[in-house]
Amino acid sequence: MGRALTVLNALGLMLVMFSISYILPISAAVIYHDNTLYEFLLAMLGTFGMGLLLWILTRRYKGELSIRHGYLLVVAMWTAMPAVATLPLLLVINGLSFTDAYFETMSGITTTGATVLTGLDFLPPAINVWRHELNWLGGMGIIVLAVAVLPLLGIGGRQLFKAETPGPMKDNALTPRIAETARNLWIVYFIITLLCVGSLKWAGMNWLDAVCHSMSAMGLGGFSTHDASIGYFNSPLIEFVMILFMLFAVINFSTHFLAWRGKNLKAYLYDAEAIASLSLILGSCVGIAFFLWWQNVYANFGVALRYASFNLVSIATSSGYASVDYAQWPIFAPMWMMFLTAIAASSGSTGGGIKMIRTLVLVKQAGREFLKLSHPTVVNPMKIGGHVIANNIVFSVLGFIFLYFMTLATLTFVLLISGMDFISALTAVLACVNNCGPGLGMVGPASNYQGLSDFQTWVCTFGMLIGRLEIFTVLILFTPQFWRR
Repeated sequence: MGRALTVLNALGLMLVMFSISYILPISAAVIYHDNTLYEFLLAMLGTFGMGLLLWILTRRYKGELSIRHGYLLVVAMWTAMPAVATLPLLLVINGLSFTDAYFETMSGITTTGATVLTGLDFLPPAINVWRHELNWLGGMGIIVLAVAVLPLLGIGGRQLFKAETPGPMKDNALTPRIAETARNLWIVYFIITLLCVGSLKWAGMNWLDAVCHSMSAMGLGGFSTHDASIGYFNSPLIEFVMILFMLFAVINFSTHFLAWRGKNLKAYLYDAEAIASLSLILGSCVGIAFFLWWQNVYANFGVALRYASFNLVSIATSSGYASVDYAQWPIFAPMWMMFLTAIAASSGSTGGGIKMIRTLVLVKQAGREFLKLSHPTVVNPMKIGGHVIANNIVFSVLGFIFLYFMTLATLTFVLLISGMDFISALTAVLACVNNCGPGLGMVGPASNYQGLSDFQTWVCTFGMLIGRLEIFTVLILFTPQFWRR
């Protein structure tokens, strides 16, 4: 009981910290005079008050968290944050249900980018800023941000960092202290976001669009201020800038930090996962462009390359922007894009899915099995990028992949039972679990998730949560072993 109250104490502190994030939309409300200032102030005070009350009621139980309770806190925070983040949406948007509002904020904070809203072009600027800020905060993980502050409050952060950080190899810190590691990652994240804002403004966006799309691009969240997404701008230059920064965001931010600290690009050359991710994505751009040209979807290869590159990079990196309705392309192209969203992102990036490092581990393990069949006594340690991968990591990856596909199958069958057609159900689950956003069929790029029933919406919401926290973190709470002393 005491440990559970320690978790609630930390949750209260995090909600107090989360209330600070309302400053940005409040500033937008003041600048644009969009009549939402009162609602955002009320939401900020409500979030701060709830967190403060929770902290006061449990302050006697402040203490160090175990790994087990670190997982519990991560899940509690990632379900509580979207709940309190619905306040401004419910106060401003008439007729919006809590189910749809929670879906929208969960989509934002898990960087999924799926939306139930229409008329984005006419939303108050502060609401659009809030949606995109959720993408940005969720991208690196607000838990990692908290890790940089919580040690100052007497709560250890390593357990939270291990529970929230994506990827199978979580013990490799950039610096000896976990708080310093988190701060370094956020510094790099913030600097690249500022560069993205400046680049998009230079490419032709106004300041509001540039700030919003920079936050969602770096979070690989895919929210847009326009119903037509990036297609609204119809600008090859804007699409090119977005491609560059989406590719930045799909690489492990630890690699960016090491390159920045070393003042050279060698860190990227030594990152086997980044090389594999970029090679697969860029090679697929050329291949899909050739396929669309060959199928006479576009009259010349240059046009095909433009649309194939932007939309494929967007989906493969799990961003979810669209410049055209790619669901109208021959089915091979969008299905290949949906496949890439499962494997193309690097661990330690803001992308979703299995992650490229796990894919490389599986490929290497398959090769080891073939070698073992031919030479049963051979000793063949697994190496990726010159580093030996321990067998316990290989076993962890195999367990993760099993749970990943079982999750996809289970949620797809649940949506099928609810009456959704197969393509829509499968791709909706893929898009939500991989935190990608649009699927195909009734949830394709030309539509959104507004047409789902409340039950289907909650299924997809759970898919976004379990995907963002990489399955183990959520499902471990449902095992008897977790609750045993």
